[in-house]
Amino acid sequence: MNGTRRRLLAVALVAPFAPLANAAESASTLANGVFLVAKPDMPDANFRETVILITQPEAGSGPLGVIINRPLAARLNDLLPKLSVIPESSNQLYGGGPVARNRVLFLVRSREPAARSLRVLDDVYMTGDAQLPAKVARGELKAEDYRAYIGYAGWAPRQLQAEITAGGWYLLPADADTIFAPDAAAVWPAMVKRATQRAT
Repeated sequence: MNGTRRRLLAVALVAPFAPLANAAESASTLANGVFLVAKPDMPDANFRETVILITQPEAGSGPLGVIINRPLAARLNDLLPKLSVIPESSNQLYGGGPVARNRVLFLVRSREPAARSLRVLDDVYMTGDAQLPAKVARGELKAEDYRAYIGYAGWAPRQLQAEITAGGWYLLPADADTIFAPDAAAVWPAMVKRATQRAT
């Protein structure tokens, strides 16, 4: 990995994700995650052939989420060379979206809330805590799996609703198995098939 890429990734790991760091306790937040599935004719290259897990952090704010099916060439242990215990299933870095590409966001599959996190599904939390991999490695948080995303997708209030009404997206219930699917390349075609079958 070249020096420029390493510096970029280092910034991504240490930069805080303020909306999540300041969020209320996870346990009191309703699970409200859904999938946005880009339609095959999506004109925006940022979101073409993507599946986005979105959530509404708090009343009055716009939704935010991460693209779950866009793996990058970089690995999480490029960011954390001193942390030797990163499960292979968690080592892949993903491009989470076009906003704040110098920051990292984690999705954690766990029965207990991660620190400073939002509850997205019953057993999935979203957090910007840069210490998450170390906490899992030390056994401070029992997680079945976690994934790291550089950047995120965000919308102003009512902006996303307008895009859905205009016909740019399919909307599907989110589930943890799809978020943590081993083959990211297969996620978008499978979600398009599921959405079109539901529509017929």
